[in-house]
Amino acid sequence: MTTSLTAPAAAADEISAYISASTKAAWDVKGLPAGTPLKPIKKVGVLGAGTMGGGISMNFANVGIAVTIVEIQQAALDRGLGVIRKNYQNSADKGRFPQEEVGIRMGLLSGSLNRADLADCDLVIEAVFEDMAVKKEIFADLDRICKPGAILASNTSYLDINEIASATKRPEDVIGLHFFSPANVMKLLEIVRAKHTSDTVVATAMDLAKKINKVAALAGVCPGFIGNRMLSKRGIPAGALLKAGAMPWDIDAAFNAFGFKMGPYQMSDLAGLDIGWKPGATTANPLRDMICERTPRRGQKSGAGYYDYDENRVGRPSPEVEAIVKEFAAKSGVAARAVTREEILEECIFPMINEGAAILEEGMAQRPGDIDVTWLNGYGWPQDKGGPMFLGDKVGLQRVLDVVERVAKTVPEIQVSNLLRAMAKDGRKFADLPAQPLKV
Repeated sequence: MTTSLTAPAAAADEISAYISASTKAAWDVKGLPAGTPLKPIKKVGVLGAGTMGGGISMNFANVGIAVTIVEIQQAALDRGLGVIRKNYQNSADKGRFPQEEVGIRMGLLSGSLNRADLADCDLVIEAVFEDMAVKKEIFADLDRICKPGAILASNTSYLDINEIASATKRPEDVIGLHFFSPANVMKLLEIVRAKHTSDTVVATAMDLAKKINKVAALAGVCPGFIGNRMLSKRGIPAGALLKAGAMPWDIDAAFNAFGFKMGPYQMSDLAGLDIGWKPGATTANPLRDMICERTPRRGQKSGAGYYDYDENRVGRPSPEVEAIVKEFAAKSGVAARAVTREEILEECIFPMINEGAAILEEGMAQRPGDIDVTWLNGYGWPQDKGGPMFLGDKVGLQRVLDVVERVAKTVPEIQVSNLLRAMAKDGRKFADLPAQPLKV
């Protein structure tokens, strides 16, 4: 009998033991020499005072590390520092720490409009928008400004760290530190090791993650690293299901039943549909383009996106979007079909597991458990499913392969992993795979 994906993947005690063991193992960097020296981190610089930069800064102030936050405009800097103070005040008012802690933590934060004020920082984290040209300009400037030995980190969620590092004369000091929003709350820190990143910088980043109370997962340089790379392989099949006649709320309902608090289209509405959209342009997401053209459908913030929202931001299926999806589906030329909740989950989640296998095959993650730690702590993966790779083992890799091969026939962006195919053939599990050093 085929196990339903909405049921727990295993007994609660087995899952708890697996998550605990995987989280502990994720701290072990394979190939890192014992006794690798650490760089002292007494002062941190953060470029950007927005939601991400402010949240990142709070992590360090929380543990007594001084932070210099650099912005381009005074208004943006004032706004960012104001949000941080408000967050601290709210926490103090809720009794999470004494009232005097607000002043103490704010006292560790200083603002500046001049990058030169980062010259004495031991670690500088860039947290500006995702534009390679902008990031390379910043890193070239940091290379000139920052003291020898300072760690230069990017918070990029998918850009090539090797290319960013190429803008400096010290690529051995460059690393990816991908925080998750809100950065002062989310537990995951995806640490991205580039080709030239030194052992000392990797060891220091892992040690620092512990100090700021994060759960670390080490990744290699590839588009989207671990988490976002797999996330893209969830979104593409979901879009294909819309072409076949499913509605956004059908897909979200399946994900909610699986255990995600928000499905992909609920999440898009929360983030804002206009991220990456330009009026009149056709992007890689033509359905989203069609919806955004219907002013003011921009997501929750505008009261309408994939869903219609009331004054309390409670969403309900939108007749207008239903008509748009039907128009989109008719133009796509894809044969309409009825899909069950189980099929929705299989066709969206199994390609993620397949991509996890590809990540392991390429040596971009050390072990399957690191992938699960990433999804459990950064993407809201339901605890009772143990992580995507754990789930793959429990439902059987042959079942995963069968679905992925079927999806790949009509969704060219899905490429079947050779590792998944071989493991299914041999009856092996991801749990059988030994840990491996990253291939950088």
